[in-house]
Amino acid sequence: MRKGAFITLEGGEGAGKSTQLRLVGEALRVLGHDVLITREPGGSPGAEDLRQLLLFGNNPLSLRAEILAHFAARYDHVDRVILPALQAGRIVLCDRFTDSTLAYQGYGRAGGNADILRLIHSLTDMLALTPDRTFLLDVPRDVARERLAARAGQPDRYEQADEEFHARVAEGFAAVALHGPDRVRRLNTAQEEAAQISHRIVEDILALVSQA
Repeated sequence: MRKGAFITLEGGEGAGKSTQLRLVGEALRVLGHDVLITREPGGSPGAEDLRQLLLFGNNPLSLRAEILAHFAARYDHVDRVILPALQAGRIVLCDRFTDSTLAYQGYGRAGGNADILRLIHSLTDMLALTPDRTFLLDVPRDVARERLAARAGQPDRYEQADEEFHARVAEGFAAVALHGPDRVRRLNTAQEEAAQISHRIVEDILALVSQA
């Protein structure tokens, strides 16, 4: 039986997820909470291998194979890392989860194709794990491009995608927020300082944990 809290951060490229994960994790630990910070795709050794294939592999997969590879990584991550942490009573902060697959593959790659959305929803339902709270970080695309340009390292396959792709991803995340109003909190990371945003996220998590 789950005891901890499962928190996900979602959003497009350059939305500020990594910054918020660090700030929120630090704040919760200072308050005495046992926190695990993890990411997708990845988070377990096998899932990290699949991450390299999905983000940097030389041979892109077909769309259905890409979706299945994301869920293969996710199932291993959940079984080996997330569920044991939740059962131990930890707060799990995860950079991306099933909402990203819906936005990136369901909308970004498939343009909202009904058959692809059904496939993603089916795999999500079989996973039987829903975040207790999701923070969807929004940022205007021009700000995101500036942030991405300032990053070091090789851009991944999704960061290099064209503007039409990123517009469809944003549409996908809007659909996630629309259909999950009790779970999803939207925050614009271009309108507030990072510290203010992290403070709001921490307050929401503390209120959620106090209700458990």
